Amino acid sequence: MIDLHTHSAASDGSLTPSALMQEAAKRGISAIALTDHDTIDGLEEAETAAGERGIRFIPGIELQILWNQDSGGEFHLLGLGIRRPSPGFTATVAELARRREERNMEILEKMNNAGITACYDEIRAYATGFEPGEPGLTGYRHSIGRPHFASFLVKRKIAKNREQAFARYLGRGKPFYMPKAGLEFERALEAIKESGGIAVLAHPMSLYVAWGRLPALIEDLKERGLDGLEAWHPTAKFSSCRRLEELGRKLGLLITAGSDFHGEVRPDRKLGITAGGKKIDESFLQAIPGIISPPPPR
Repeated sequence: MIDLHTHSAASDGSLTPSALMQEAAKRGISAIALTDHDTIDGLEEAETAAGERGIRFIPGIELQILWNQDSGGEFHLLGLGIRRPSPGFTATVAELARRREERNMEILEKMNNAGITACYDEIRAYATGFEPGEPGLTGYRHSIGRPHFASFLVKRKIAKNREQAFARYLGRGKPFYMPKAGLEFERALEAIKESGGIAVLAHPMSLYVAWGRLPALIEDLKERGLDGLEAWHPTAKFSSCRRLEELGRKLGLLITAGSDFHGEVRPDRKLGITAGGKKIDESFLQAIPGIISPPPPR
């Protein structure tokens, strides 16, 4: 099995990059991409750990793209093969980190105004696994987001679980919701491609676009520079994934598959497994020519 979409504790996953590679080895994963949200800070640690276990490693990222907020959907773009981060790429990621911090502070202010007293160190603790005031893990910055606010609300017994925290407080239209600033599609494409990567539309069904409009939209994105389509994702129906793969191949797009693994924060997602319990086999490596390195020596 392989996996072309995973997350570590460098963003909103529960496992450190090293622990993620250890879990991948246990699962028999032969190749894996780490695609943390808006950060590449976990890549070096992950690549070293993957090499120690004989796992082929694809350095990646997942970027949020500006999208019509009224649709209720989200547009995420995977960058696979980020082996030579350009100065423009580095500047773009730094800007995203700044925007994320600003958003987090606005969420925190909303919570405090509602009578839920909290400081940012308390939220940060759920990203690092360390208590407030401790230095946390070294080697990468933790990308703090709504899942960590949700964990805080559960700890305070304001919500029963993370799902309820989103449903009542953090989801779209709820009291503590703040939209996440995304990148312009063209800017994200440029940052990915000048760093040696390919740009893949992540979980297309999350766009919340009707099937009648989706082919034209994806074709337009291809004409603007999109390289591939993540046709297989665990949140989509098996039949929808087959339909997306057919559409992607018809349009001449590269086809990828992923688990979108986050660890214990999303226990329903398993490494190497995608929609309908389908194992992600090595045939999907054909989607990323020139990006997969040879298997490292054990």
